[in-house]
Parts: sequence; C-alpha cells; structure tokens
Amino acid sequence: MTQKAGAPFQQIKLAVRDKVRNGEWQVGDRIPSELELATQFGVARMTVNRALRELTTEGQLERVAGVGTFVAQGKPQSNLLMIAHVRDEIVSRGHAYACKVITQARETATLEIAAAFDLPVGAPIFHLVCVHLENDRPIQLEDRYVNPAAAPGFLDQDFAAGPPSEYLFNNVSHHELEIEHVVDASLPTPEQADMLNMRVDEPCLTLTRRTWTGGTPVTLAHLVHPGNRYRLGSRFKPGAVQPVV
Repeated sequence: MTQKAGAPFQQIKLAVRDKVRNGEWQVGDRIPSELELATQFGVARMTVNRALRELTTEGQLERVAGVGTFVAQGKPQSNLLMIAHVRDEIVSRGHAYACKVITQARETATLEIAAAFDLPVGAPIFHLVCVHLENDRPIQLEDRYVNPAAAPGFLDQDFAAGPPSEYLFNNVSHHELEIEHVVDASLPTPEQADMLNMRVDEPCLTLTRRTWTGGTPVTLAHLVHPGNRYRLGSRFKPGAVQPVV
C-alpha cells in the first residue's frame, strides 16, 4: 500500500516510486500519461506534472518530448574522492563498456594549458577526447591533457580497449602523488551535448581533475557527465582511499 504524504503531488511521487520498486513498472517502460494519472488520482494535470518533473530531476524517470515518460535506468554513482576506473564501474554493474575516441593527438600548449602544466606556450602536450558508454549510452565525456614527460607512451595506447585513467594509474609514478578535484554544474556546449546525446538545456556535472607526481604536473582532465544520468558521491574510511590519476 502506498504511504500517504501531505501534498497530492507527493502522493503521486510515492505511488510512482512504489510501482517501480515492486517491479510493476520496469526500466524502459512507458508510464501512463499526465492526463491518465490526473484522472486516476483525481487531481489537476499540473499536480501530476510537478510530481513527474521532480522524479525526472531525481533521475527516476526520463521524459521524451512528444513521446512520453519512461522509467529511467537510474544514475550510476562515482566515488568523488577516488573515482574508480570508469570501465570497472560499468562492468561491476553487469553492463557493457565501450569507449569512442574522438581526438588522440600531440598538440602545442595554449597559454591556459601551458600555465596548468608549468610549460612554455607552444610546448608539446598530449590531448585525448573520448566518450565512455554504458550499454551504448554515453555517460562520460573525457577531455584530457597529459604531460609527455610524465607519460611518454600515452598516445601509443588503444583507449578503445582500456580507459586512459587505467593506463596512467599503471604507468605513472605514485611518488608524492597529489590530486585536485573540482565539481561544477553547468550547461553543455553544443559539441558536448552532441557527443553525450543530450539537449543543450540539460545540466551537466563536470569533474575537473588535476594530478601531480613529485611536484610535476601529470594530467588535467575535464570529465563531463549528463546530470540526469550520473551522480558523484563518496563513502570512505580515513586512510583507506586509494588514488587514481
């Protein structure tokens, strides 16, 4: 039996959650329309709209304009402090991992990138852009710069076979390793939206990760996630967190 809540829209949210949790509505199922739910609950359509909008924001539903509202797969969560290798995260959920490489090139450092790596403007820098997919669905856009001195073999790797973070973890010294994480909420650029198969008005979570070893900058990575498909969080014991790069 659905637990009652104060406001009508909260009762609708609870009823929808109950149907998903008890398996009556499965991932990918189209749920009844706003009008059907309004009739069922005896409320205004705007009340139903609010409930479904909130459930969509929370990642439990996915709304497709002109098509309907569907039960979402749910947001995978990544450890904010450690950020496990994305392939390991996906495989651990029993899903298929794939990586689509967009750019893998040796470039010259712009003023901004040179400053981040303590390099002269125009110095060689490695640049990788790729999209990580879970069951063929884009969940992370990785835009990474790597210091050639720290990982000279970086561009020789087949990143369709293994994620960049895994290669760097196995091939860069962990001596005096430092990691900086900054998380921002933003809207995607048109190019990012296209690669992540999302609308330009949908919010993103962008994790910017910088790493140093022995005081030498190793990598600067911007990891962009569709906000309605991903979340960042952590639970850990002090001293138990293992770093990655």
